[in-house]
Amino acid sequence: MMRGDRLISILLLLQSQGQMTAKELAERLEVSERTIYRDMDALSGIGVPIFAERGKNGGWSLLDGYQTDLTGLKESEIRALFVSPSPSLLDDLGMTRTSDEARHKLIASLPSIYRENAKEVWSRIHIDTASWRKRKEKTASFEILKKAIWKDHKIKIVYKRADGKTNERIVKPLGLVAKGDLWYFIASKDNDDIRNYRVSRIQYAEPINETFERPKNFDLAQYWDSSTKSFLEKLPTYEVWTEVKKSILPRLQFSGRFVRIMDVENSGEEWIRVRLSFDTEEEAKGYILGFADQIKVLKPKELRHMIREMAEATVAFYKTEFPTS
Repeated sequence: MMRGDRLISILLLLQSQGQMTAKELAERLEVSERTIYRDMDALSGIGVPIFAERGKNGGWSLLDGYQTDLTGLKESEIRALFVSPSPSLLDDLGMTRTSDEARHKLIASLPSIYRENAKEVWSRIHIDTASWRKRKEKTASFEILKKAIWKDHKIKIVYKRADGKTNERIVKPLGLVAKGDLWYFIASKDNDDIRNYRVSRIQYAEPINETFERPKNFDLAQYWDSSTKSFLEKLPTYEVWTEVKKSILPRLQFSGRFVRIMDVENSGEEWIRVRLSFDTEEEAKGYILGFADQIKVLKPKELRHMIREMAEATVAFYKTEFPTS
């Protein structure tokens, strides 16, 4: 990012956020904290009323009431504004019509030289996050969650965990996140510990006539990014060394199961060495057995024996249930 653009970005960020630390600005603008300090000196030097508040809750901010008159947008920024959001997600939020009207108003406010360019984005790029076999996971509680988030009201929820057990808890709603076509509800407990809840597993939600103070510096996007990274790092891994027929190599990641191809080695004319990674041993067994004689397990050896036993049990079952005449 050029320095002039970065200085404008700092002004706009402080104008919209109120106060930010040098670390927060550095992370947002992808530069070092030292660079941010130099930029602050430059802004002060040209008369921008910017000041730093020291201490645990300190940071950089603009003088109260100061507003920039920067209204220019780059062509790439205009295009970004007009990329169509996911219709299905907007529909879940009840914002489809509002979004369309807002975009029409925004395009009308642009200088004529940019208008046609912005309109072309709609006809060239469309984002659809729904899966091919669309499943609607939104529950009746979704509207209650939305209202509680906007009003900062605590709610009582009954949540069904992945192991099938349910529990009841009172939480402070912080936001909703769409991952693909799934919705996640982000909320904190009384001890301010933040948790992610899959909306489809919320069996019941009831608003409570009690408000709470939203964390001052809570950033939903930053929290979700950090939470996702932490989740991925903690996922268990089960690696399998295999040989697969060349003909099925393009199909390995389109089996409907979660698998990661870690390494591919062209070891022969017909067979290729492939290292696969799964979350669990059970996932590996079901995946490999589904390819029958087109995948050989090299190691671990115990997996090879388990798959053979599963195949033999399947053959024996069908011989018993459907004996040939």
